[in-house]
Amino acid sequence: MNGIHDLGGMDGLGPVLREANEPVFHGDWERRVFAVFIATIVGGLFNDDEFRQARERLEPARYLKAPYYEQWLLAIQRLLDEKGIIKKADIEARMKKLATGAA
Repeated sequence: MNGIHDLGGMDGLGPVLREANEPVFHGDWERRVFAVFIATIVGGLFNDDEFRQARERLEPARYLKAPYYEQWLLAIQRLLDEKGIIKKADIEARMKKLATGAA
């Protein structure tokens, strides 16, 4: 199945630009998303194949616009919702609180 995530090896997309001394994580939020991923995988909430598929099911425009670890976060959120562990509405309510500075 070819999708927007299957761009590797295609011609005409331009060079891959890398930062000099590029860090593994560009911000603390990326490190935290990675830690959540490890915790959910080790905790058996989903497996690597489910995670990959959840990323591949992102809307194509969202997939292309989202930074790498945001794609991971969206996939984790989707899986937690689909498995009934944390509902999407609860995640959105918490994000709204955090955006307003509420703890």
